[in-house]
Amino acid sequence: MNKIEVHDLNLFYGDFQALKNINMNIEVNKVTALIGPSGCGKSTFLRTINRMNDLINGVSITGDVLMDGKNIYKDYDVIDLRKRVGMVFQKPNPFPMSVYDNIAYGPRIHGIKNKYELDAVVERSLKAAALWDEVNDRLKKSALGLSGGQQQRLCIARVLAVEPEVVLMDEPTASLDPISTSKIEDLIDHLKEKYTIVIVTHNMQQAARISDYTAFFLMGEMIEWGLTEKLFYKPEDKRTEDYITGRFG
Repeated sequence: MNKIEVHDLNLFYGDFQALKNINMNIEVNKVTALIGPSGCGKSTFLRTINRMNDLINGVSITGDVLMDGKNIYKDYDVIDLRKRVGMVFQKPNPFPMSVYDNIAYGPRIHGIKNKYELDAVVERSLKAAALWDEVNDRLKKSALGLSGGQQQRLCIARVLAVEPEVVLMDEPTASLDPISTSKIEDLIDHLKEKYTIVIVTHNMQQAARISDYTAFFLMGEMIEWGLTEKLFYKPEDKRTEDYITGRFG
């Protein structure tokens, strides 16, 4: 079942066309990886799914992006959309406040004020991000004191606290060491039971390990998209094969 459907999507920064006629579906409760060389449009595409590109001057978009059959540009309020479609960035970006307040921030904005409710949300979110056991005795201490890997899992917990349906991840392990990367990959595998996940990664081994579907982008085009195993072992397009085997990129 499709959670998101993309039809004839084009995106321009002024006169420059960054995305060219993208068509793909993103299945519910699956991990979809976006791969391709730097500057190929994969992060731009990721940001169209929660309308982050709206914040950039001179951007124009044609085509349709549907979530649950409704057009995200016409049928959703952008605040509601970003509650339903959370985002984790490349570098951990915890707020300069306590671990507890980082997680409670979103729920408070959305109207939860009761301390017991907030306590429950914080605990549930940190457990979902596999971080509770490491930080439950330092909830009132600054999140900036956590390690890089812990900060990134905190940022994932912060996204989960507002109960999204889709989680976007833009190279979430790029700045992490191998052990922290492995923890995040295990976490992604666990989270897809409840969430639909789209991840941009430069690491093809990571895409092969954690994703159900993979899309290969090149110079603003989506060259190929399908089941990860098929795309990696029997790509249909020569350009996909060349990229995966390291002939370019």
